[in-house]
Amino acid sequence: MGKYAISYDIGTTGVKTCIFELGESIKLVSAASAGYKLYVFPDGGAEQEPQDWWDALCSTTKIVLDKCDVDVKDICGISFCSQMQGLVLVDKDGKPVRRAMSYMDQRARQELKDGIAYGPQIAGAYIPKLLKSLMITGAVSASVKDPVWKYKWVEKNEPENFKRVHKWLDVKEYFITRMTGEFCMTHDSAFATLLYDIKKRKFSPEMCKMLGVNMAHLPEIKKSTEKIGELLPTPAAELGLAPGTPVFGGGGDASLIGVGAGSVALGDTHVYSGTSGWVSTVVDKSIVDASAMIAAVVGAEAGRYNYFGELETAGKCLEWVKDHLALDEIGVYLEKKNITDGYEGKYTSLYDYMTDVCSKVPAGSGGVIFTPWLHGNRCPFEDPNARGMFFNISLDTGKSEMIRAVIEGVCYHLRWFLETEEKKVKSSEKVRFVGGGALSDLTCQILADCIGKEVETVDTPQNVGAMGATVLVAVGLGICDSIEAAKKLIPVSKSFKPNMENKKVYDKYYAVYKKLYASNKQNFADLNS
Repeated sequence: MGKYAISYDIGTTGVKTCIFELGESIKLVSAASAGYKLYVFPDGGAEQEPQDWWDALCSTTKIVLDKCDVDVKDICGISFCSQMQGLVLVDKDGKPVRRAMSYMDQRARQELKDGIAYGPQIAGAYIPKLLKSLMITGAVSASVKDPVWKYKWVEKNEPENFKRVHKWLDVKEYFITRMTGEFCMTHDSAFATLLYDIKKRKFSPEMCKMLGVNMAHLPEIKKSTEKIGELLPTPAAELGLAPGTPVFGGGGDASLIGVGAGSVALGDTHVYSGTSGWVSTVVDKSIVDASAMIAAVVGAEAGRYNYFGELETAGKCLEWVKDHLALDEIGVYLEKKNITDGYEGKYTSLYDYMTDVCSKVPAGSGGVIFTPWLHGNRCPFEDPNARGMFFNISLDTGKSEMIRAVIEGVCYHLRWFLETEEKKVKSSEKVRFVGGGALSDLTCQILADCIGKEVETVDTPQNVGAMGATVLVAVGLGICDSIEAAKKLIPVSKSFKPNMENKKVYDKYYAVYKKLYASNKQNFADLNS
């Protein structure tokens, strides 16, 4: 009789639900995904409906169970990998008092200004508060997207909702509460509030007082590998799982995608490209570069941090291209036809067709540069007004060049992260590349050419978040000795060495790419503030 875990990778636009077999290796048995809506508002708001999340979990759980012969009684753990820095405010029954505010929400400009962005500043933060925050938390809430400002926004703008708040949860913690009735945060989620004392490993009364947070709203902190509780009968029936199944703490995507990538040893670097994107290197101490909005975030393993720079829209940019450039959305053509219908299985999706087409375009996209700031930018500069643009279009530019430019623009930004991180830490000579973007060999090669490093991928790179969550179950059950020991369970499947001739091209355009924000900062402000 085998042992299995079910893990939920709860992203910005959808959930991936996976069943893994636990043994000498961790083997994917069944997977399914479902999407849900992100509500984006003109004032910078970005919200999600927690019930939509739950419905997606229920539907995908039933699908993965139907696709395999695993008995629910053999599932020995439930775990999570989820988007971070969401704000899910719940009442005493664990029910949300309002929609969840996404990490992308940037409405709290005034709250940020009132709370920390005034007087003499460094990196957009009032110097005395910045220094205190760095000393206690190892970071600083200097971004409009940081959750404390969302919390203050609700307090100011929705006082009736705020009166009903019992606990402040992050995304996966909402599911833990719904499944077990327990209110908690794992250490990495607690750190992401930027109210967490990294030395004492608990919420800081001093930070809460300084930023005006009611400590009674903050839940108990638990380990990512810890069993939090057992699945209650009602959610068990809705999910189709057995009551009493152990529910583990899980971790945030910034903590666990590197684990699922096998990038777990000190100095290991991984690159992620999903809806969002980032570069992260494993370190053993708190490091911060406030001027570039990069910090070492607490990892799932005690004593380990991930030095982390994030891009809000990475794969989301390619989705935008698919919807608005590749598709004939204005009905110019007399006949609309899905391109994948006429190629006898050569293309499994429109993304495959798009990458095949732009693979024929030389490096540099004919001089076109794309900036992937479709919902503002956080790192290495913070500006909610920044936007995407195609720069240097000519009469020779076609859609193929523009599509390739989007992939290259994301890779330019990921290179910017690497170079910014290198000011403080040394990244690994080979980097693991994961997320949906790593499914494309073309994207893998462009990334290798752009950064000048060998790029490695793993099997099913789109499922590494769920894989990382499953590692936590294995450690929690004693099947695996430690999180770092999981490295041997996650081998490299493909490797891409940089083409140095292409790198010469990318070096030229990358130098221009880095100048585009500074040249247009005021233009963005004039149009979007």
